[in-house]
Amino acid sequence: MLQNKNLHFDSKCVHSGISEYEFGPVVPPIYQTSTFKFESAEHGASLFKGEAEGYIYTRMKNPTIEAMENSIAELEGGHKALGCASGMAAISTVFTALLKAGDHVVCSKSVYGPTLTLLQSVLSKFNIESTFVDTEATEQIKQAIKPNTRIVYVESPANPMISITDIDAAAKLAHNNKALLVVDNTFMSPALQQPFKLGADVVLHSMTKFLNGHADVVAGIIITKDEEMYLNMRKTLNQLGGVIDPFNSFLVHRGLKTLSIRMQRHCENAMLIAEYLEKHPKIKWVRYPGLKSHPGYNVGLKQHAGHGGMISFELNGGFKAGETVMNNVKLCQLAVSLGGVETLIQHPASMTHLSMGAEARKSAGITEGLVRLSVGIENANDIISDLEQALSKTS
Repeated sequence: MLQNKNLHFDSKCVHSGISEYEFGPVVPPIYQTSTFKFESAEHGASLFKGEAEGYIYTRMKNPTIEAMENSIAELEGGHKALGCASGMAAISTVFTALLKAGDHVVCSKSVYGPTLTLLQSVLSKFNIESTFVDTEATEQIKQAIKPNTRIVYVESPANPMISITDIDAAAKLAHNNKALLVVDNTFMSPALQQPFKLGADVVLHSMTKFLNGHADVVAGIIITKDEEMYLNMRKTLNQLGGVIDPFNSFLVHRGLKTLSIRMQRHCENAMLIAEYLEKHPKIKWVRYPGLKSHPGYNVGLKQHAGHGGMISFELNGGFKAGETVMNNVKLCQLAVSLGGVETLIQHPASMTHLSMGAEARKSAGITEGLVRLSVGIENANDIISDLEQALSKTS
């Protein structure tokens, strides 16, 4: 494998995770196989005992999957990574591996809806307690931690309010109380934020979003900082079975090659669009980390290499105005998910965060008129023109 330690991030995106393969392919081949044959009974036994390196069964390990995992572990500055069938498979594996009955989780209250539902409705059945706080306010994390707190879980920036948590401060609070800090880094990607450098213990992503970048894969990833954590996660993932398949791993690894340049364009476009929206008379407020009006602006400057491609904004006309805008956009695609090359627009209260319930949405600041925009890599002026014509149709 190419030694990438001294390469810049842009070069690592292109070359990380790639080893020497038979016949010398530049791109890692797709090992589309469920199982691998052994050289002998003794060889098979040594693999199962962990005494020899090799492959047994794709649910456990596969060369195509491993290449992608190694690439992302390197980009994040972690130890090893585990590819999962979805972002929620990654999140479920982390919680299952690290928690037991009687444990407590402190979680960002502005968080991906299914994460909240998993904690509230599923893990609560196994006597795992959760407290949801505004992790943008570090003091609230401190107040929420209990003697049985095992995990402090943050999204930063958080979905859909683009809230920014001071990861370094959150890590110190967690570690002072013998808890672990888990960071969902989906909105930034390692191109813009590397939580391990800020004290995180586990980093995860929905690879469906910016890492893959082309809206054609559903996948997740867990990155660990040491071997002990990796082995714990690997054992749990193997038992739960929520592993990624070789073909989707191939697609993600291909997407990673353009991650750096894509994120640069996402950031450039989003900044222009956020400035346009902030001046628009039909917009109540805009949340974008690059705007000085963002309450986490200074924290973002400290921990981000760029401001990202995600914007949230509130329309003066509430739900009716939001409905009008979404029904009239032409270039922007009315769809959930984010992080692809195309601009996506959606309404959290009726879509991604519907499962939270009205009270939880209100607590998290998710209003009826909130709109989330995932800015793509189209020409920024074309995106602005599309938003302008749609906004002009609101009363």
